[in-house]
Amino acid sequence: MRAVILAAGKGSRLEPASGETAKCLLDLGGITLIERQFGYLRASGIGEIAVVVGFQAERIRRACGPEVEYIENPIFAETNSMYSLWLARHFFGHGFVVLNSDVFFHVSYRNGTKYGDEEMKVKMSGGLLLDISKTINPDEADGENVGIVKFGKTGAVVLLKEMDALVASGELRSWAPRAFLAFSKIRPLHVVGTNGYPWTEIDFPEDYQRAREEVLPQIPAIVRLQSVATSEER
Repeated sequence: MRAVILAAGKGSRLEPASGETAKCLLDLGGITLIERQFGYLRASGIGEIAVVVGFQAERIRRACGPEVEYIENPIFAETNSMYSLWLARHFFGHGFVVLNSDVFFHVSYRNGTKYGDEEMKVKMSGGLLLDISKTINPDEADGENVGIVKFGKTGAVVLLKEMDALVASGELRSWAPRAFLAFSKIRPLHVVGTNGYPWTEIDFPEDYQRAREEVLPQIPAIVRLQSVATSEER
């Protein structure tokens, strides 16, 4: 199994808390967010990781080290996450996990959460995805997309076909969930709840504060990855 981390966007909504730093390089307990993602992926047995870069690409390369495949999105400012994922299509292989670089995973999911216009909301039935969009009526949403999706070997083939069609039709500014929804119309896309597991997406300054003050204390400490260069090596 492989993993694709989508880290090309600027994340301008996070300024000034980020100081124009790429979201995946935010410090969380002395470890960058993307280092933590690497650690959790590798602890799950996922060793092959690709990172799609754009904004501050060189800084991300220096932080992540050489044991990662980098895929450049040269038009990240004019595109969105679906296009970035499409650029990594050669990496889909025998199945893969895709995740956004701003997800701090492992606050706990709370029943009764109120959703607004910003959240990528989901509707489901019988454990299967029915709809996924920011425009879903918050009162009709069954949950929020965490930003982590897994596809098997045959599912990856179906997803790529749908993404090829969407890119060809000019949907370069669509979010990756647009392709996931198209996939769900052809093959079942199962929804897994996060009850009891702490996580948060970091989009705004208040999200970063929440990540540090509420989520971080609930997440086990991890050792810095050996593949990440030290400050002396940089």
